[in-house]
Amino acid sequence: MDTLFAICATYAVEDGQAAGFMLMRKQLDGGAKPWPILIARKGNNFFGFENACPHQSLRLDTVPGEFMDEEGNFITCGNHDARFDLDTGHCFIGPCQGQALTPIKLIIDDGDVCLTGVDLAEEDGLDIPEPDEMPEVQITSD
Repeated sequence: MDTLFAICATYAVEDGQAAGFMLMRKQLDGGAKPWPILIARKGNNFFGFENACPHQSLRLDTVPGEFMDEEGNFITCGNHDARFDLDTGHCFIGPCQGQALTPIKLIIDDGDVCLTGVDLAEEDGLDIPEPDEMPEVQITSD
C-alpha cells in the first residue's frame, strides 16, 4: 500500500470551494521542489489537481486561494479565465480547451484528505538535528 500524507481535514475545504497547498516533492537527485496543489470539494467528493494551468503552467489562483467560479461549479484560471470540469480537470473553455489539469490521487481517511502515490520530501520544520539528550530543567523558588 502507498504511503498516505494527510493534507487537511475534510472540514477545511467547504462545499463548492477549493483550497491551495504548497508541498515539497522529492526530486530524483534527492532534493526537494515546491509543488503547489489544490483540493476542491463538491458535496462529499474531493478532487485534487496540480495548481498549474496547462496553457502556460501558471498557477490557477492569481488571487491566492481563489480557484472556483462564483457558483462553485468549475475550477477557473485567473490568468486566462479558462474553465475546468471539477471531477475530471478537463478544460472546456479557454486557451487550453481540450487539455486537462494534472490529477492528484486523494483518499479520505478518518476525516482527513490524504495524498497518495507521490513521494513528498520529509518536512519537520527545519533541518536541525534532534538533540540526543533532554535539556536539564531546574525549578527554583523565588
